[in-house]
Amino acid sequence: MSNEPLSWSDFEKVEIRTGTILSVDAFPEARKPAYKLTIDFGDFGIKRTSAQITKLYSMDELVGKQVVAVINFPPKQIATFMSECLVLGAVADDGTVTLLQTERPTVNGLRIG
Repeated sequence: MSNEPLSWSDFEKVEIRTGTILSVDAFPEARKPAYKLTIDFGDFGIKRTSAQITKLYSMDELVGKQVVAVINFPPKQIATFMSECLVLGAVADDGTVTLLQTERPTVNGLRIG
């Protein structure tokens, strides 16, 4: 892991926004257990991603949950699926991911800064 200093202008390039999960689907083609998520980012549109969050979250409990994600990465092919954003979470040593969320509900698409 790099500990290289990041400039403020580098940080400003990263679009970290709030969004609400609209739907969750199984992703059996993924190498590691994962879900396919469809997320509403308000004015920034609806984006899809896959997330390895199956250890702590069921598909049903994720629908309606507000999350934090990077929305300006280029699309990435993951197995048979095209991921359009990166949901953020705290990753434990065993790979368990705890989703990052705002302390209170916000408008979808708000920038994290």
